[in-house]
Amino acid sequence: MGDRAVPPRLTAAERLLDVYGRLHTAYGPQRWWPGETPFEVIVGAILTQAAAWTNVEKAIANVKAADALSPEGLGRLDEGELARIVRPAGYFNAKARKLKAFVEMLRAEFGGDPSTPLRTGLERLLAAPAAELRPLLLATHGIGPETADAILLYAAGRPVFVIDTYTRRLFPRLGVAPDRDTYDAWQALFEANLEPDAALFNEYHALIVRHGKERCRRRPVCDGCPLMAVCPVGQARAAA
Repeated sequence: MGDRAVPPRLTAAERLLDVYGRLHTAYGPQRWWPGETPFEVIVGAILTQAAAWTNVEKAIANVKAADALSPEGLGRLDEGELARIVRPAGYFNAKARKLKAFVEMLRAEFGGDPSTPLRTGLERLLAAPAAELRPLLLATHGIGPETADAILLYAAGRPVFVIDTYTRRLFPRLGVAPDRDTYDAWQALFEANLEPDAALFNEYHALIVRHGKERCRRRPVCDGCPLMAVCPVGQARAAA
């Protein structure tokens, strides 16, 4: 795609794909989400709220060391013990409550009779239609839209676009934004203009996060940015 300027006649879909192509060329595949199992991805999605991923990794390592990285494992821990284990992720008391709330939702909605293993409930949860699962996640203590959609995309493999702070910072600088600055409006912008492809959504979101951390920070690092050719803000900064 090179460094040609994007013509104004491009549609929203073409602009979004152009940005994706530039980011993918610059950074390559991101291989997200880091996690060996869907349940580890779910735990990570909850623990990463307001936390650096390096600290989340320490917390998950503690959970693994306690042989508790499973629905049954978390279920058998009391909240205080779980809080101690996930302490590196910060807000550990609140996050322990959130993890316990997820396990209770799993048990109540997908567990079946008391003799049914929770791992079976997890399989049922991951197989549930997104339209059914998303409201259940959002009704669970401590799970908001971003966390719910990360679970849907990265754990369940559903084509749901995750919106985060990096997305809402980057795209207005590129001159691409919905009419309203709400989570749902941002999500609709991507989902209406891209094919419903979980692999594409996975890679695109991961690339946005990578770019947001390395380049498009609160104070952007524009020199050498792979999006400079299509970024009015970056071009204005360079010309100043």
